Amino acid sequence: TADSVGTITSPVIGPARTWRSLRLQARGDDPADSASVQLVGVTPNGSSIVLFDGISAQLTSFDISSISAIQYPFLQLRMRTKDVSSFTPFQLDGWQVLYDPVPEGALSPTQYFQFADTADVGQPQAFKIAFQNVSNVPFDSVRVKLQVTDRQNIVHDIPIPRLRAIPGRDTAIIQALIPTASLPGVNTVFLEVNPEWDQPEQYHFNNIAIRNFYVRPDSTDPTLDVTFDGAHIMNQDIVSAQPAIQMQLNDNSRWMLLNDTALITVQVRYPNGQLRRFYFQGDTLQFLPASGAPAQINEARIHFMPHFPLDGEYELLVTAKDRSSNNAGAISYKVRFQIINTPSISNLINYPNPFTSQTAFVFTLTGKEPPSHFKIEILTVTGKVVREITQDELGPLRIGRNITAFRWDGTDQFGQALANGIYLYRIVTHLAGKSLDVNSNTQTDRYFSKGYGKMYLMR
Repeated sequence: TADSVGTITSPVIGPARTWRSLRLQARGDDPADSASVQLVGVTPNGSSIVLFDGISAQLTSFDISSISAIQYPFLQLRMRTKDVSSFTPFQLDGWQVLYDPVPEGALSPTQYFQFADTADVGQPQAFKIAFQNVSNVPFDSVRVKLQVTDRQNIVHDIPIPRLRAIPGRDTAIIQALIPTASLPGVNTVFLEVNPEWDQPEQYHFNNIAIRNFYVRPDSTDPTLDVTFDGAHIMNQDIVSAQPAIQMQLNDNSRWMLLNDTALITVQVRYPNGQLRRFYFQGDTLQFLPASGAPAQINEARIHFMPHFPLDGEYELLVTAKDRSSNNAGAISYKVRFQIINTPSISNLINYPNPFTSQTAFVFTLTGKEPPSHFKIEILTVTGKVVREITQDELGPLRIGRNITAFRWDGTDQFGQALANGIYLYRIVTHLAGKSLDVNSNTQTDRYFSKGYGKMYLMR
């Protein structure tokens, strides 16, 4: 319709690395015609501002190199034409904005992509993908953002260093290891290259990748094994006043290594009722973690070397769990034990008694350490020694109840079978140059009295 004023608006131009010049080619058919051009700057977030106004449409070139391409990566042109006499518009034959373009990159999984859709909990998940500069303009070092959203909708940021500068038509590989210890279940990976307009780029939609993956949780409970001086004990057993308590925590997970002291708690209840917790400080309580994931044997060892100076009944309490918080047992491991600091031998019997082919010796040692010298002498009722059983034959000794691995078969020192009948036995010991006291009680008095035991050989 007839009017005296009209406008022409260009599309948004850019993004640009550097702005150069504006070129115009326009003419008016009537001397009364007038036209001017506005140059509008557009920021990365889309807001706009008029940078130059009233540029004559009759100019053929206008310098725009002073405009900051970082602040205004996009430009837009607006021409206003006016003719109040003949109502004819100013004729725009063409306009051009000259600039240096920004680079353009895109994720290129067809060139390179590595990512498993399933992993075990704790297993590092490798994520690798190619990013190609599809333009002739080089990128500066490129920022990358990688996030994992877990099954509880919690976002975990995975740090990735900047990529190297990428020349035109070149490709870089994005690499990251995603830790999965806290990601059991279904997760979503979100990758964004050049986030938040870190450097100007022509398009951004092809810089984003989204991928789901599943982490198999660890639902198997660990196992805990506790020994005192290399042996398993029962409630109220006698142990050394300075025992070497070994604990082994084992788990089936190959990736969730048992390498944290927070996984195990060690407490001792003293005869007076005091409950004391021991910490991994010094030599009393030591933690030897599992190492080398994926581990064929995921095992942590705990060395506990306490000193119990007072006689009485103690209780050891141990709680343990794995890295997935699965408990080693429904309740804590508990065992009560007796401490007798005075070195002695008690409950000395042979079993079976009477015997026909073999008999073993059972006795209880008290104190802090086993005797340095220990042997058993077999005697006739007249006091003649017919067999000496040495400590090497008896096997290792420990404080507490001992059942010898050695079995006496009723032969003398030369291997000759002895006659049926009654034989005596006694123990010869030394510890720090002194003999140990040999005690008896009402249960063993019928077999052992005044340092001698009595046995029956019946073939």
